[in-house]
Amino acid sequence: MKDELKMIEKNQTWELVNRLKHKKAIRVKWVYRTKLNPDGSVNKHKARLVVKGYAQMFGVDFSETFAPVARLDTIRMLLALPAQREEKVYRPKKALYSLKQAPRSWYSRIDTHLVNLGFEKSLSESTLYIKKAGNEIVVVSLYIDDLLVTRSSKKLIDMFKEEMKDVFEITDLGRMTFFLGMQVHQKENEIFLCQQKYAKEVLKKFNMVECKPTATPMNQNEKFCKEDGAEKMDERLYRSLIGCIMYLTATRPDIMHAVSLLSRYMHCASEIHFQAAKRILRYFKGIIDYGIRFSQVKNFNLHGYSDSDWAGCVDDMKSTSGYCFSFGSGIFPWCSKKQEVIAQSTA
Repeated sequence: MKDELKMIEKNQTWELVNRLKHKKAIRVKWVYRTKLNPDGSVNKHKARLVVKGYAQMFGVDFSETFAPVARLDTIRMLLALPAQREEKVYRPKKALYSLKQAPRSWYSRIDTHLVNLGFEKSLSESTLYIKKAGNEIVVVSLYIDDLLVTRSSKKLIDMFKEEMKDVFEITDLGRMTFFLGMQVHQKENEIFLCQQKYAKEVLKKFNMVECKPTATPMNQNEKFCKEDGAEKMDERLYRSLIGCIMYLTATRPDIMHAVSLLSRYMHCASEIHFQAAKRILRYFKGIIDYGIRFSQVKNFNLHGYSDSDWAGCVDDMKSTSGYCFSFGSGIFPWCSKKQEVIAQSTA
């Protein structure tokens, strides 16, 4: 707690000021609107909040009608507090964590600091910062309050750490081994990314630890549609399964296309869609320790590949596009996405 308070004081998050002399408690009541009756009398109508009941879904939030209200002893406590003799209160000067604007305020603060240190922000990635010093370079990637740093020399990174410590309380976690559910194995001239630990948790969650592996993530000739005649699935269960599998695409481009197809049926999932999603987990069971390997190569060039099918979606006849790029070894971005308009040609 003392460390937290020191950090708050160091960043001048609030200041201690005299409280306002006005001690009255205030009450907010409903706003009334008036309507003139035919006989000339005035009829008061209390303002109402229109609730879109038709948007509720049975089995999801239809029966959840309870709303907590303040207890009377709580009201009395709130009335008693202003009557006490405490003359000092904290007035926030900056957004603190848990406040709505806190993430944006934090980003603005660290963005200003990095720019003042001589870093240049990427035009296409607002959380990527690059600093050059002669032939040396430091690259910083910001993920909320986590910073991933890489460099061409140890001297530059040590200097960067000292510059950050002058303003922020930082913890040096050393060489990255685990980040956002991804396991990072670093060797000489090689970095390997995988999600083996997370994949095991997903298999356990959906009771598929002992499932039989399959060689492919989906049947190549299978076509999905909204109305396939099969029994409808529990939407919450299907969404949970697709959400878990979707996060596995962080290191596994081989399932990207299958996940892209199945994620289109979140609101109309059938038994066919559910079994196809479970097939992806069976595929994972056989190669759970696979991932992306980045290694040193002689020809360090950027290579890109792009392709699309022709009116692959049965429901709306739209095509699906896909791409991937590599720096000579492992690919680093990949995507499989349905096109927004109906294509007139394959070009």
